[in-house]
Amino acid sequence: MAKAKTQFICQNCGTVHSRWAGKCDGCGEWNTIVEEDPMGGIGSGPGKAPKKGRPVTLTSLSGEIEEAPRIPTGMGELDRATGGGFVRGSAVLIGGDPGIGKSTLLMQAAAALARRGHRVIYVSGEEAVAQVRLRAQRLGAADTDVLLAAETNVEDILATISEGKRPDLVIIDSIQTLWSDTADSAPGTVTQVRTGVQAMIRYAKQTGATMVLVGHVTKEGQIAGPRVVEHMVDAVLYFEGDRGHHYRILRTVKNRFGPTDEIGVFEMSDKGLREVANPSELFLGERNEKAPGAAVFAGMEGTRPVLVEVQALVAATSLGTPRRAVVGWDSSRLAMILAVLEAHCGIRLGQHDVYLNVAGGYRISEPAADMAIASALVSSLAGIALPADCVYFGEVSLSGAVRPVAHTAQRLKEAEKLGFSAAVLPAASPDLPKGSAGKWREVDSLPDLVARIAGSRLKAPTGQEDG
Repeated sequence: MAKAKTQFICQNCGTVHSRWAGKCDGCGEWNTIVEEDPMGGIGSGPGKAPKKGRPVTLTSLSGEIEEAPRIPTGMGELDRATGGGFVRGSAVLIGGDPGIGKSTLLMQAAAALARRGHRVIYVSGEEAVAQVRLRAQRLGAADTDVLLAAETNVEDILATISEGKRPDLVIIDSIQTLWSDTADSAPGTVTQVRTGVQAMIRYAKQTGATMVLVGHVTKEGQIAGPRVVEHMVDAVLYFEGDRGHHYRILRTVKNRFGPTDEIGVFEMSDKGLREVANPSELFLGERNEKAPGAAVFAGMEGTRPVLVEVQALVAATSLGTPRRAVVGWDSSRLAMILAVLEAHCGIRLGQHDVYLNVAGGYRISEPAADMAIASALVSSLAGIALPADCVYFGEVSLSGAVRPVAHTAQRLKEAEKLGFSAAVLPAASPDLPKGSAGKWREVDSLPDLVARIAGSRLKAPTGQEDG
């Protein structure tokens, strides 16, 4: 009789090893390799002779849609992040740090949908029914018709939600607690997570119910488990936030039915999550307008313009290697901006420490922030406060040229709405609105921007420049 084979699978990245090792060759993590039975679960070897397949019905793309394609929740920020609401028959994966508010967000969404007459089932695998009821009472959702269950077995969950009328939304909190009888490994392992997720997705596609799955994250901020789970679902949302700040950001990183760069902004309170309709006011609430080294960046998150303050501190150092500390931006991008300032503008920062921070714990991933970063660095080095009513945006190339960016009109409109009357932007921007009274300063190169900031001291000795 042949000896049964075993596999050793990394619980962080899903890499399969032929034998146990302390360090994974795929991701480099230590003590993440666990022995699992390859004969159980999805992706296993052929344990028995395969059965003959049955033909399925082929249909055309043109046809009537019987039901509404989306289920709006009534929570504007959640609907914005998902592209207008949950799509029927889709599977959504939501990840985030422990205690960031994932269960709170989903409980509020479940209550909002139940008030609209939808059938919602909330399955908790981490908390008892009494604990979930306490959260519902705190959030004011105890009076809704949300159906609740505390179960971790996949087969039992599918049998429960299949009884009676088809649910419109099913929430599974979380996928790491699921276990199936078809897999022999422990709950939370790669095989069990993959088996549970595929069973839930199969149910969603067959019935048209929306399946929302909650996933844990690793210390690097990635959703734990095999990356194949993110490919299996239709949408992946990350619930982000800094524990030192009271706001939370729901960021879309994958969406088969909508944009992948939208965000929803919430504010955490003792009554749950409150929607923030204008996040720019939130990020600019504690701004010091007279301090050097601060510039307001007019950015875009999907279709939403967001204004955020960028803070820079340039200080002389006696160390052989100066420090470069960055919070909320790409450190490689900062190194490029410093190199361009030195090569094309004659600004020597080799004997200075550089500290860069995006106010409010916000993270910028847009190249259009280059001009705001450069302005803040020059302002801090020269000790000149930038104009309080001016915003900055534009991409800087390695040659020192300032390249135009998209959505210029939306950035300027958001800035004007918040009381900013001036803007420093790239020359020849394609969608620049005409006939506006705004004080625009178009620059075509980074040396031109540095000259404007340095020359503002001669124009306004008191520090109140006009740009």
